Amino acid sequence: MSGALSHRDPGGAPVRVTRRTLVGAAAGAAGAAALAPDAQAARRRRPRPRRPRGRRADVVVVGAGLAGLQAALDVVAAGRSVYVVEARDRVGGRTLNHPLGGGEAIEIGGQWVGPTQDRLLALAADLGVETFPTYNQGDYLYWRRGSKQRYSASGPLGAVPPDPTGVADAFAALTKLDDMAAGVPRHAPWTAARAAEYDGQTFESWKQANATTDSGRFLLDLAIEAVWAAEPRDVSLLHVLMYIACAGNESTPGSINRLINTAGGAQERRFAGGSQLLSLRMAERLGERVLLRRPVRRIVQGRSRVDVVTDAGTVYGRQAIVTGPPALTALIDFEPALPADRAQLVQRFPQGNAIKCQAIYDEPFWRRDGLAGQVTSDADPVRITFDNTPPDGGPGVLLGFIEGHAARVWARRPAAERRAAVLANLADYFGERARSPRDYVEMDWAAEPWTRGCYVGFTPPGVLLDYGEAIRRPVDRVHWAGAEMATIWNGYMDGAVRSGSDAARAALERL
Repeated sequence: MSGALSHRDPGGAPVRVTRRTLVGAAAGAAGAAALAPDAQAARRRRPRPRRPRGRRADVVVVGAGLAGLQAALDVVAAGRSVYVVEARDRVGGRTLNHPLGGGEAIEIGGQWVGPTQDRLLALAADLGVETFPTYNQGDYLYWRRGSKQRYSASGPLGAVPPDPTGVADAFAALTKLDDMAAGVPRHAPWTAARAAEYDGQTFESWKQANATTDSGRFLLDLAIEAVWAAEPRDVSLLHVLMYIACAGNESTPGSINRLINTAGGAQERRFAGGSQLLSLRMAERLGERVLLRRPVRRIVQGRSRVDVVTDAGTVYGRQAIVTGPPALTALIDFEPALPADRAQLVQRFPQGNAIKCQAIYDEPFWRRDGLAGQVTSDADPVRITFDNTPPDGGPGVLLGFIEGHAARVWARRPAAERRAAVLANLADYFGERARSPRDYVEMDWAAEPWTRGCYVGFTPPGVLLDYGEAIRRPVDRVHWAGAEMATIWNGYMDGAVRSGSDAARAALERL
């Protein structure tokens, strides 16, 4: 037996080990052991690593819209600490008031509330924000192929355009949609018995197979544009059915009529003082916990905390809630990287396109003509209008939407040209007086850097089926909230509030 052994050093070169080197190593180890008490004392004297500087809380919420503010209020109510970090210099997310003077305001973002939106109505009552009915008295107008017709909105079928053939065709298709939606689980539409069939097609392809008249297809197109600010070709049929199923509460099934109607529908009421007032009062309750002008660039998860890195420093938490449209969350750098299905999901979850245009007059002159201010039209660019006058009756405000494909086209045109086109539409609908407002306001939400589209994110074919499980599933310490996460009133302010509470509950359970 040889007195020498060999091994390789870390670089790979052979090293001979003799009895002498082994003895020397043993002596060195004994000396180290003799010095151990002194080394231990020195270690005790060495200062411990400092905890990272910066704000710390149990939960850090990203985004000060309705979802984020509700989540933060729930965390505070549970006796835990929270910070809300917001990129903008304001709260409210996709709600935003525009002052008219005299204490009046109109919304240039989300604004309506309707039956079964119980959480939003309860929140408003708690905050002391009153609601009032959307103006809906008088006749509606139907503009089709350059011809204008008045019709009553109080007939037995409600606000049905005077197009018997098209209405009958569209009504039959809408009835089918409600029946199909009844079989789609709100929480997990990808588990529906016919999910693969539904998510394998767009609403456009379904419409072509289930509506037989040009007018019927036009009315269905208008319904999709009005609800999603997208084209029927953009949206998965399964997504549409899920959305319909969510348009109710825990005890009331969803209905597409509840999505598109004013009376009895999602557009039934407005908030006195503007919908952003809800977020402003929620932020008042949170006080210094709300941190503005802090775009979040990076979220780093460790063994015991999550670091939310903003342009104004890092906020440290034990759990984080990220709110907002899924596509917008893709702008945040996550470490570790997001799971593959979540990363793929946010690549496939686009926002709608909407430009909200409002013409302001001294008075709502159309009311004297017996008009409700609501139009259904095939004209370009404004196809849907509302009377958006404040509750006291002045000044008069006509609201027009440019949606979907039209919004993409008209957003690229000069503002003056777009304004002239909108006012030309209003003049066709309501007379020449509508061409000369005292003021004009518009908001292109796709150009807003911290939203990048409205009204809501939607999914094209295949997304819910393959990636649906990643929509609400937390990623370790990171939870998701926002209108798109809701299982009741998905895409609406009510849904945003509900999603904030759901995410807060999940985060609190992990503390």
